[in-house]
Amino acid sequence: MTETVVITGASAGIGRATARLYAGRGADIVLVARGRAGLDAAAEEVESLGGRALVQETDVADPDQVEAAAAAAEERFGPIDVWINCAFSTVFAPFEEITAEEYRRATEVTYLGFVNGTRSALKRMLPRDRGTIVQVGSALGERSVPLQSVYCGAKHAINGFTSSLRTELLHRGSSVHITIAQMPAVNTPQFSWVTSRLSKHPQPVPPIYQPEVAARGVVYAADHPRRKQYYVGATTLATVWANRFFPALLDRYLARTGFDSQQTDTRPPTGVSNLFEPADAAAGTDHGAHGMFDDESHGRSFEAALTRHPAAVASVVAVAAAVTAKAALNRRGR
Repeated sequence: MTETVVITGASAGIGRATARLYAGRGADIVLVARGRAGLDAAAEEVESLGGRALVQETDVADPDQVEAAAAAAEERFGPIDVWINCAFSTVFAPFEEITAEEYRRATEVTYLGFVNGTRSALKRMLPRDRGTIVQVGSALGERSVPLQSVYCGAKHAINGFTSSLRTELLHRGSSVHITIAQMPAVNTPQFSWVTSRLSKHPQPVPPIYQPEVAARGVVYAADHPRRKQYYVGATTLATVWANRFFPALLDRYLARTGFDSQQTDTRPPTGVSNLFEPADAAAGTDHGAHGMFDDESHGRSFEAALTRHPAAVASVVAVAAAVTAKAALNRRGR
């Protein structure tokens, strides 16, 4: 049976890589974003990989536009099976250097865009009592860092919103599922088009993963949505647990290192920002899924691979436990 999948933020980065994976499964994919050049290129990739594509130029901050995209999706392909919220925009700067207008806009896209997408998805999924919503989250939704107050605030809000909604779905006994795929640092084009007031070019904090690693995590979460959330990349899980046990220590560490670690040694990008309009609007340029950090990025995540193979993990744990127990018995015997 062919899946119908809606992906916001599908013109670049994680959304673009996720669209490719679903295309390889022959899915019907609704590509939602603002930038026409990126959307058209993504649609070509989907079609070449065996899927069918529907392009929807949509500003996810506008609930009416999101609702129109959802209606077009079902008119073209039928009932939506999976809705993936991935679109975002942000500002790299100390808080006091971000204007009220910029803060509002980034929050409307990055947080309310997820709320708007979830609302339109549930409007269709709840009456049918089936469907899955995946929120593309971040380790920064658990542990904030300097220079990203907009993004961290929005990702924290997504976690709280999703947890509240999950309890409501459980209360009504709904078969509609919602889960979060929490991401590590990912090599996406956002670091070259983000609104930035840093003295150097912004970068993700290493270790950096390729968008395909993130996309595999998103698709796995959609296929297995009963878990509350999934951590993609070992650094994501390490960040979450470190913050739970040593929050004050992390505060001091990030205050000392967080400014330099989020900047390269090169000059900042000039003339390109996707906050108020898509980055491909002026030149009509497709930015693709990858950013400028290919040489430093990992194409695989051992932790994510283990997550996708729980039986193998259980076997490894059982063998390790047996070996440990045998060694302990041998020591006792000696």
